[in-house]
Amino acid sequence: MCGQWKQIALALLLCLLSALAIHAQDKTPKAPPKIIGYTVTLVDGYSFDVDEVSKQGEETWVRKGNIQRQISEAIKSVKPIYEQPKAEPADSAKNVTAPSGPTTTKLTKPTGPDEIWIYLVDGAKFRADQVQEQTDGAWYTRHNVSIFLAKERISRIEYEVPEAPATTRKTADWTSGTPAIDQLIRTNASRFGIDPYLVFLVIEKESRFHTRAVSPRGAMGLMQLMPGTARRLGVRKPFDAAENIRAGTQYMKELMDLFGGKVDLVLASYNAGEGAVLKYGRNVPPYRETRDYVKTIGKRYGLTGRQPGAQTEVPEPQR
Repeated sequence: MCGQWKQIALALLLCLLSALAIHAQDKTPKAPPKIIGYTVTLVDGYSFDVDEVSKQGEETWVRKGNIQRQISEAIKSVKPIYEQPKAEPADSAKNVTAPSGPTTTKLTKPTGPDEIWIYLVDGAKFRADQVQEQTDGAWYTRHNVSIFLAKERISRIEYEVPEAPATTRKTADWTSGTPAIDQLIRTNASRFGIDPYLVFLVIEKESRFHTRAVSPRGAMGLMQLMPGTARRLGVRKPFDAAENIRAGTQYMKELMDLFGGKVDLVLASYNAGEGAVLKYGRNVPPYRETRDYVKTIGKRYGLTGRQPGAQTEVPEPQR
């Protein structure tokens, strides 16, 4: 009898130890969720998402993909974006026996337009995620950035519905209106490692896709190359679309390398020259034309496009 009680006591002890082990596992702290980005909110309420935020002395820098830029505006908050855990399958979905006999599943397509295209008066067009038309223009959203476009810039807005034939669907989200120019932009952007949409925006701002455009300061062609820049880059025919886009994209690549991929400084240099950017301590020069240039293209590209308020704007002669 004594031996039997010992066996029972041993069994109870093993059960108790097993229960304690399970309880200890439940108390094991879980790994914190992974941070996949940050939401930066400025004091004026404007918010945008970035991959990294860092401090360099008194300066705050952010990175989105391969693009870095300095935040010159006052920041209200920086909040981490956590990776969402994968949803576990519901218990009710497990061990469900399929009903006998044939079944029919009805697929419902989302309502509303599948693609929205904004056509500009110069023949270019680009895709938007959402559009709110107003009497004086339209607000459009592209990649979570909302931008206003004046009525005089818009030729028309087209809404493509999901039921449209596949042959009418678009595969690119921008076009100059000329397939040959579109292909030159893509080819040279790929060659020099530049985002083709950024090249598209620069050409649209510089010349509105007019191959023989000439500025009052002598800039020529689609990408408005100055004579000295054109000669340095080996351009013999500045009004030839192929030569002009090749050289302009190559120049943008040089500026990207010089300023570490900081798009606002690349745009400022393209407008005012890299010497002006270096003169002002690798900052956007306080020229009204240059700041408007950076703001306009930068905002359409996805940057905040805001102007630093510490310096007084200085007018610069128009090109």
